[in-house]
Amino acid sequence: MTETMTVFATAECTDALLPVVGAGLPVPLVTGGSTPYANLDYAASAPALRAVADHLATALPYYASVHRGAGYASQVSTALLENARNCIGRFLGAREDDLVVFTRNTTDALNLLAHCVPAGGCVLYLDIEHHANLLPWQRRGDAVLEAAPTIRETLAAVEDALAATPTALLAVTGASNVTGQLLPIKELARIAHRHGARIAVDAAQLAPHRRVSLADSGVDYLALSGHKLYAPYGAGVLVGRGDWLDAAPAYLAGGGAVREVGTASTDWATGPARHEGGTPNVLGAAALARACEELASVGGAALAEHEDKLRKRLLAGLAQLPEISVLSIWADGEGSPSGASAAAPASSTAASPSSPVDAIGVVSFTVSGHHAGWVAAYLSAEHGIGVRDGRFCAHPLLGKLGLAADGAIRASFGVGSTSADVDRLLAALRTLLTDGPAWDYELVEGRYAPVDDPRPIPDFAGPRSSVSSPCRAD
Repeated sequence: MTETMTVFATAECTDALLPVVGAGLPVPLVTGGSTPYANLDYAASAPALRAVADHLATALPYYASVHRGAGYASQVSTALLENARNCIGRFLGAREDDLVVFTRNTTDALNLLAHCVPAGGCVLYLDIEHHANLLPWQRRGDAVLEAAPTIRETLAAVEDALAATPTALLAVTGASNVTGQLLPIKELARIAHRHGARIAVDAAQLAPHRRVSLADSGVDYLALSGHKLYAPYGAGVLVGRGDWLDAAPAYLAGGGAVREVGTASTDWATGPARHEGGTPNVLGAAALARACEELASVGGAALAEHEDKLRKRLLAGLAQLPEISVLSIWADGEGSPSGASAAAPASSTAASPSSPVDAIGVVSFTVSGHHAGWVAAYLSAEHGIGVRDGRFCAHPLLGKLGLAADGAIRASFGVGSTSADVDRLLAALRTLLTDGPAWDYELVEGRYAPVDDPRPIPDFAGPRSSVSSPCRAD
């Protein structure tokens, strides 16, 4: 390891909040040698907490069938699954009669909820949503509401829309996966209930970064993913009121969702089992529960303080680079950096480091004169920095921000992130703007990549994939 790499590896241990798997991972550079990976793509898939990986290593020898297995390992696995359900419910402040239903991810959870909205019930959602909280409602033909330039105006628009049309459910994001800005879900819950509607919150980005409680907020349903919450083992949850869930047809028709089956009719189970047909992801559930325990031990105040420090550091550095514009949905101070304008098109500048920020550790930006995908390829190939580029599965929002064609660059961080990660990103962007790239890049299957990329892929992964995503700008 070079002297520079040693400095980076040491810095990565200084102000991370919790240890994560992959911290300090050496990655190759196109210019030769390697450097510790700077993971600034937490919003897409967060690394596993070290405690989660260790927990699964302990539990894995006991993995077996659940609920009906007589063997000792089956009894252990059943306890692991049901204790995980209880743990996640406590972490999310579930009410006594709320159900915790295991799903694959947030998308699966919200599709399940869409399946359970009473017949004839209308759903209202915003145009800023991630596709997971947009497509299920769009497919049903529900009502989309355009977010206003400020949060206050957006809340007023929600109130007016609910007053004008009888609505069963208001579905909103808790934190934008594009800008990190927060919506006041407690206030939105009051508005929804005042007009006889329930509220569902896409907490995929919110829950890993802020403590949220169904009981305290009045939210009726929360959906989240383990791969965002430091437990990337294929499990998510829908948590909320049981009456809609018990009244709806089983989401997956299969074993485990039934009480009794005949050739002509079936007596379906109630509770979580009704929508958990098939063999459950026991290890995924256990991983998610262990992550919840770790985050609870840290506390919401520490989570917010850690990310606020890193976000302010990044915004302050970006503000020194006039070629860079930071994205913002709302212009008011609530939920957005003070001084940032609603990007329409995306033209806001970074906030002052002393400005109050009601947002999680997600910052999206553009670099004048450079395609977002090109910048992301450069950051990875020459500096070992992982960011996201494109439209972040939020196509209507990026179109609203004037970025339907090229998308943007997103840096996101969490409990394993450090000041050194932020500083490396800022240094790499300064180098790009002052010296230019050291390598040539080309479009390959719709994605930018280094020309004749010399970086090897580890043998365990197989050959480097050349297949592009059908939604390459996601």
